[in-house]
Amino acid sequence: MKKKHFNRILLVMCACILAYAFLLPLLFMLFTSFKGLAEAMTSSTLLPKTWTLDNYRELFASTSTAPIFKWLMNTAVVTVAGTILRITTSVLAAYALARLPVPGKRFIVVGLVWAMAIPEIVTFFPLFYIFRQLGMLNSLLPLILPSGSGVMCIYLIYNFLLSFPKELEEAGLAEGANVFQVLIYIVLPSVKPVVITQAFITFLGLYNSYLWPSLVVNRQENRTVTLGIAALVLGENYTNPGVMMASTLVSVVPVLLIFMFANKYVVKGFTQSGIK
Repeated sequence: MKKKHFNRILLVMCACILAYAFLLPLLFMLFTSFKGLAEAMTSSTLLPKTWTLDNYRELFASTSTAPIFKWLMNTAVVTVAGTILRITTSVLAAYALARLPVPGKRFIVVGLVWAMAIPEIVTFFPLFYIFRQLGMLNSLLPLILPSGSGVMCIYLIYNFLLSFPKELEEAGLAEGANVFQVLIYIVLPSVKPVVITQAFITFLGLYNSYLWPSLVVNRQENRTVTLGIAALVLGENYTNPGVMMASTLVSVVPVLLIFMFANKYVVKGFTQSGIK
C-alpha cells in the first residue's frame, strides 16, 4: 500500500513539473505584461517587482499605431464567417456523398484523400493570382472565401455519416419531410459533437493564420490580430516587451474562453469521429 501511494505521489509530482514546463511561456507572457519598460528589459525574474497596468493603457490608447480593437473585430468577422462557410459546405458535401446517388462517388472520395496530402502552401500562388485578378486584395474576402474548401472536414463528417443509421432518415422521409429537413432536424443533432469539433479546429486555424493573410492584406485597418501583433513585434519603433506581451495576451484570451466552452464537445467529437 505504501509503495502504491509513493508511486502515485511521484506520478503527480512529475505531472506538475511537466505541466509547469509547458505553462512557463504563458506565465512569462502574463507576468511580463504587468512589468514596466525598464523591468521588462532587464529583469530575469518571473514575477514583476512592481505591478503596473501601463502596458495595457498604452496598448489600448495607441489606436493609430496599434488599433487592437479593429484587428480583433476583423479577426472575429474572418473566423466566424469562415467557420460557418466551411461547416456549411462540408456538411452538405459529406451528406451528399454519404446518402445521395452522386455519380462517380468513389472517385470523389479517393480524390478527397489525395487532396488531403497536398500541402496548403502550394495553393497560395494560384489563390493570390485569382484574388488579384478579381481586385479583392487588401480586403477580408481573401481570408474568408478559401475556407469553403475543407477537405479534411468533409472526409471526417462523411466517415461519421457512414455509421449513422439510415432508418432514422427513412422514418423522417416517410413522415413527409424532404432531404433538407431530414438533414437539419435528424442528422445534424446527432453529428453535433463532430461538427463542433471541426468548427473549433477551423476557428483555430483561421485565428492563428499568418502566412496567407500576410500575402493578401497590407493595409493596417484590414489586418487580423495575428498579423497586427506580428507587425508590431517586427516593427523598428516597437521595442517594449511589456506591451508586446500585453497585446499577445489580449489575442490569446478569446481562444481560451472559446476552448473552455467547447472542450467537452471537442473531446466527444474526437472520440466519435474515430480520431485517436
